[in-house]
Amino acid sequence: MTDDQRKPTPDTTAPTEADTRARTVSEDGLDVPDTETDNMAEDAETAFPGMDGLDEGMLGQVQEMMAKLERADELEKENADLKGRLARLATDFDSYRRRTQEDVHAAQGQGVSKAAEALMPVYDDMDRAVTMGTADPAKLIPGMQAVQGKILGVFAGLGLEATGKEGEAFDPQWHEALQVVPGDEDDVIVQVYQLGFRMGDRLVRPARVVVSRKG
Repeated sequence: MTDDQRKPTPDTTAPTEADTRARTVSEDGLDVPDTETDNMAEDAETAFPGMDGLDEGMLGQVQEMMAKLERADELEKENADLKGRLARLATDFDSYRRRTQEDVHAAQGQGVSKAAEALMPVYDDMDRAVTMGTADPAKLIPGMQAVQGKILGVFAGLGLEATGKEGEAFDPQWHEALQVVPGDEDDVIVQVYQLGFRMGDRLVRPARVVVSRKG
């Protein structure tokens, strides 16, 4: 073995004197450029361009969503308020309908009571006419005619007007022609089967009559 072979091989991994001086200079606070850190900042700017604009857009979307949520809450409250008002109106209308029906029934009852009260004297007259006619039949007809007049008076007091008398002109609005017979004039009532009644412009019952017609 030669002398060169016996010499130890230098350790290239051990720090050299130059490396030791560079570390000493860096630890003493000298300005050593951090090339690796600067490159990372540049890489970030290159990899994510326009980050500031993206943040502003996302913030605007978030604010818009928050505004919509607040508006939805307001609409929900308004909807609940409207439902409550509608329920109250429905209750009030139902109460009003019941009161109206009660008033109508009460008015009808009062009307029937007044009509019956007005007809009670007519019944009394008819009862007397029948009693007198039983003893003397000749007195029955005048008594019944008096009752007829009183009934018509009661009807007039209730607002009813008789229509369809003999000699009256035929009017299909108020009269119903059961038969047409020859006569001296056209459309004249010559016989009455059933007297009609009207109340103002409203027909209560049509008169059933016989009408004349020139040959």
